[in-house]
Amino acid sequence: MTDTSLQGTVSLIMGASVGLGAAIAEALAARGAAVALAARRRDAVDALAAKITAAGRRALALTCDVSDRAAVLAAVAATVARFGRIDHLINNAGVIEPIGRFLDTDPAVWAGLMDINLNGAMYACHAALPHVLASKGVIVNISSGAGHRPLEGWSAYCTSKAALVMLTRALELEYAGQGLRIHGFSPGTVLTDMQRKIRATGINPVSQLPIEALQPAELPAAIVAWLCTAEAADFPSGECSIRDDELRRRAGVEIVFPA
Repeated sequence: MTDTSLQGTVSLIMGASVGLGAAIAEALAARGAAVALAARRRDAVDALAAKITAAGRRALALTCDVSDRAAVLAAVAATVARFGRIDHLINNAGVIEPIGRFLDTDPAVWAGLMDINLNGAMYACHAALPHVLASKGVIVNISSGAGHRPLEGWSAYCTSKAALVMLTRALELEYAGQGLRIHGFSPGTVLTDMQRKIRATGINPVSQLPIEALQPAELPAAIVAWLCTAEAADFPSGECSIRDDELRRRAGVEIVFPA
């Protein structure tokens, strides 16, 4: 049976070209949402948009570097021009490098990560929030356990995700009373290109995880899509994790975590 739980809604996914972002876009589209796919790699979002369109869904490919505020504003404007509204904003764009002890990292690269992981999410929230509020919609910021505890070699990434946690909490405090639902969702360790880069470094315990401990992107993507549905309206805003048994149960996602 076709899932129409998001029929008539519009989702803007930042960082939608590959990996988790692409899986989230497909999961939202499968529930009936029109999806705007924003990423730096135009070839990748073009291919994903073509795949979603071929399945009978609506998709828009957008070139967007989230560290460029003008590009983010243009992506939001293009989404509204094409689909008339934005109900869901998914902030998935992110990078992991630089990886290394603090004094071994280049401050310019460190700051560049902040421009993407933190400022990019802030730009997107600032531009899209009026539209999401008008729809009484949902923002999902892709969070991380790294935002709650430090990990060797990840000073930039951990700092960016900790700041994203606070941005999520601040927006919840200020706008939940206007109908906004906002979640900082930690997807766990997902089998993506980012995890391959992490594993190649050999730094900190995350790089040592066995391959079977990594989840396919489709599982956390299904949870993100569920969080955007009316069925999730009573699920508490704020930080949540794929390790939350109740969240997985309600989203209909079954995962067996390694002992």
